[in-house]
Amino acid sequence: MSEKKYPIGIQNFESLRKDGYVYVDKTAFVYQLVNTGRYYFLSRPRRFGKSLLLSTLEAYLQGKRELFEGLAIEKLEMKWTKHPILHLDLNTEKYDTPEALENVLNDALASWESLYGSRESERSLALRFQGIIQRACEQTGERVVILVDEYDKPMLQAIGRPDLQEAYRNTLKAFYGALKSRDGYIKFAMLTGVTKFGKVSVFSDLNNLQDISMWDRYVDICGISEEELLRDFSDGIQCVAEANKMTYDETLAKLRENYNGYHFCEDSIGVYNPFSLLNTFAQRRFRSYWFETGTPTYLVELLKLHHYNLDHLSQVQTTADILNSIDSTSTNPVPVIYQSGYLTIKEYDERFGIYTLGFPNREVEEGFVNFLLPFYTNLTAPETGFAIQKFVREIETGNVDAFLGRLQSLLADTSYEQIKRDQEVHYQNVLFIVTKLMGFYVKAEYHTSNGRIDLVLQTDKYVYVMEFKLDGTAEEALQQIHDKQYARPFDVDSRRIFKIGVNFSSETRNIERWVVE
Repeated sequence: MSEKKYPIGIQNFESLRKDGYVYVDKTAFVYQLVNTGRYYFLSRPRRFGKSLLLSTLEAYLQGKRELFEGLAIEKLEMKWTKHPILHLDLNTEKYDTPEALENVLNDALASWESLYGSRESERSLALRFQGIIQRACEQTGERVVILVDEYDKPMLQAIGRPDLQEAYRNTLKAFYGALKSRDGYIKFAMLTGVTKFGKVSVFSDLNNLQDISMWDRYVDICGISEEELLRDFSDGIQCVAEANKMTYDETLAKLRENYNGYHFCEDSIGVYNPFSLLNTFAQRRFRSYWFETGTPTYLVELLKLHHYNLDHLSQVQTTADILNSIDSTSTNPVPVIYQSGYLTIKEYDERFGIYTLGFPNREVEEGFVNFLLPFYTNLTAPETGFAIQKFVREIETGNVDAFLGRLQSLLADTSYEQIKRDQEVHYQNVLFIVTKLMGFYVKAEYHTSNGRIDLVLQTDKYVYVMEFKLDGTAEEALQQIHDKQYARPFDVDSRRIFKIGVNFSSETRNIERWVVE
């Protein structure tokens, strides 16, 4: 049996098909989109297959029937009409000046004008785009298809720079306005991106744009469903199982735990991250592939800017209005984190219209929390894994003083600038990160309520019940463990129980002392 070719990083449908790579058939979705509407917007996390979807649409609307042999659309489409395509990819530039966006748009317009001509009177970017759409239709006799990849890249890179974001918004709003003014010349248009910007949106003039990001029928238009995984990758699952000395079912369970769990609307099927799955099949081992391609630092900057309590990430509650759009002036980082793929829908309360969000899977949870630690302490990224390893070893051997001493030194290295605004939230965030990362190796529960922090760590031999105070005393913290009976669930436990009271000092900005019972 020949080795299967997995299309890692391949975003061009034509080359994927001609070179014999595995293709998960999404062409029934493509046919449905084109034949039931005209203007669409789709938001999905990075590396989720948006570019390949647009490339598939492009091949279909260019009438390249030979590329679709054996796929669902072959039996659905009879005409195979060739339309002129205007495909704009905004993913290529580093957007740090007002001219950066104009340069990209100007380059695209110039290449289209070489095909369809230009007019002297078309001076602005928007007028040139309108003229190209009209001439492309008139010259070919077929209406135009417009595909925009990563429409939001300029806006995302300008988060934290309101002046630049405003400049990009004004440019794009006028540019996309051509879609409405030349409606009669357009067959189909689709814009994709990671996020959706609201308020004075780049889409405010495009009130006919259908946002399918949270439509049930399109939840798996990108990504891989469980049904597709079992249908198209059963031999890949078997190869990974053999390479890791696991059974088929064990491997499937681990794939689910690591890479499944994305829900793009309420009560929907879970979707797998395609990039991580394909890499797992190609390399035959489990790793955090999505994270190794880089996490945008703007997410952490947003969290720190708003002194966000990271504990809330485990169970965020929000509404559809908040989830659906990002306002550059907002103080809420949740929509950006959700739309970027780091949180997903876990539950929906239909009565009140409330969504509960959480991490989709282990890869995202472990990767994101790992990524956060250097931003909240002075650890470098390579040191993070070693630090957590030492914490876990100390807990597993009952070495309380070494564990708390290490936590103390971690906080001692934190600069005053990092914690001056809200010390308690900063301590909670560092504890949350450390506990979360340890929780992948030992059983860890971390709670905050009414200003108190309590932490329970469990290993095969020990249970640690810890209470933290800010500007109190270690003795008061220990007394609270007794008064509130935090250790009661472990009364009949055969393991050794440690009750630990810890006091933080706002003056020293660190753990002042601890007592152990």
